[in-house]
Amino acid sequence: MADILAKEWSLHGLAIRWIGALLAYLLGNTFWLFALKNGSGLGRGSVIFSVASAIIATVIGVFLYKENLSTVQIVGIILGIVAVGLIFWPTK
Repeated sequence: MADILAKEWSLHGLAIRWIGALLAYLLGNTFWLFALKNGSGLGRGSVIFSVASAIIATVIGVFLYKENLSTVQIVGIILGIVAVGLIFWPTK
């Protein structure tokens, strides 16, 4: 939601979109802090949060705003997904 409001503000202005984006980012990071406090773990949690945010923003950009992805960007998304998979790979 914050990314949509930020993109809309960058395209059309209006302070309410800027304020909405800031509040949405604040809310998201507040949930992140509570997740850390309740045992999420910094290593796993930060990678999951970052990759999930990037994928959601990319999907919104491609489908809502008709943005294009380069081959390098697509490879980066795939590597992010692989990274999340490796974090949860069972160890002996």
